Amino acid sequence: MALFRNPVVSSAVDPDRWLAAFHEGDRSTLEQCYREHYAVVAGVLGRLLPEADAETVTHEVFYRLLTDAHFRESFRGGRFAAWLTQVARNAGLDCLRRQRREQPDSGPFHEELEAQATARRTDDEVDAKLLIERFRRERLPPEYDRLFDARFLRQLPQRKAALELGMRRTTLVYQERRIRELLERFLLGPEGS
Repeated sequence: MALFRNPVVSSAVDPDRWLAAFHEGDRSTLEQCYREHYAVVAGVLGRLLPEADAETVTHEVFYRLLTDAHFRESFRGGRFAAWLTQVARNAGLDCLRRQRREQPDSGPFHEELEAQATARRTDDEVDAKLLIERFRRERLPPEYDRLFDARFLRQLPQRKAALELGMRRTTLVYQERRIRELLERFLLGPEGS
């Protein structure tokens, strides 16, 4: 699953060199980004927009990546796919906002778009809940369940979660890191191990 991997093809490639080539707009580096992450961007936008709009915005995101040095510089390192996913999501939301400004808020077309968007959100929420429950049942040790609920589901800040759970913050950080490792292995399967 490309979403959790850096675009670096092999461990022999220096991440700093890759980042410099990316910022400079190196053609082969940008082609690699397109090949490896097109499906991720298209998938994010496909959940937000109708098919034709999703395809258009996907191409706009990659066009911007190819042509706008300032835009590329906003990526400072870390997980490239996560950054690009957020960029795609923001571009999709911008497209939806433009459409809402341009179209009247009533009529069958608007109602159909709203129904499609609601159905996609509902399906995604159900899928996410099922995946979370499967992770909790199959992989999450029982002693981490309350921490998983506090930090990952309710998204409490670390200090507040540590107080609520009655544990030291350093212990919370260690256990949270362990949960993240388990979650990544669960989502990626043998490939992420």
